[in-house]
Amino acid sequence: MSVYATVGALDLDRSSAFYDVVLATIGWSKYKEFPGWRAYSEGGKGEGFVLWVCEPFNGEAASAGNGAMIGFMAKSSAAVHAFYEAAIANGGTDEGGPDPRPQYGPDWYSAYMRDPAGNKIAIVYNG
Repeated sequence: MSVYATVGALDLDRSSAFYDVVLATIGWSKYKEFPGWRAYSEGGKGEGFVLWVCEPFNGEAASAGNGAMIGFMAKSSAAVHAFYEAAIANGGTDEGGPDPRPQYGPDWYSAYMRDPAGNKIAIVYNG
């Protein structure tokens, strides 16, 4: 494993169900899990970037970081839509639906949402 990020879960089962469905839209799947933790990566191989979803070590409720966001890359604008729709259908909340965002670049097409614990995530197709 090389680069990774961790997001907290209020209810690991609910967050895992969310990420199982949403990340599958871009070819990601569970890489590893153990009590209180689940990891995801492209193809479930654990190579490249890995996202860990976990219950906080200190036993306190998970909280989203102000200004923190995890961005995932899509291979098409259709994949942006599929990711966003899966997120909303599985307990995510809208932070900006699929649309061009020319302020970020001429080919930038993205959507923004929050997972069931309030962590902000993005899906981006950059032409």
